[in-house]
Amino acid sequence: MPQDPAERRVVVTGAPRRAGQTSGYYRPRTEIDEQTTLGHTYVRSLMRSQLRVALAVFAVLVLLVAPLPLFFAAMPDRAGLEWAVLGFCVYPPLVLLARWYVRRAERNERDFVRLVEDR
Repeated sequence: MPQDPAERRVVVTGAPRRAGQTSGYYRPRTEIDEQTTLGHTYVRSLMRSQLRVALAVFAVLVLLVAPLPLFFAAMPDRAGLEWAVLGFCVYPPLVLLARWYVRRAERNERDFVRLVEDR
């Protein structure tokens, strides 16, 4: 079948698109800035993870410090023992607990930033 000379192929072009972006796509950072429901959900997830870490640290702190008055009451004659227990048995775990808390909180924030910046 011969082709009609009036019918010819037409090339349709449009504005160039940026690679990696689709229309209608919003980054999570935009959702947070615009305070949408999804942005609120992102921020709440960060707050929940930080609260979870804080409650875990608080529970360990209570388990570490709460029995001390009972321990000191059981040994009334040992004045130097209290300082030794506080200085060598309680203080180092508190420092380690604080260090763990800071590292975990920073990791949560890094994960959140990675999520928001689409990395």
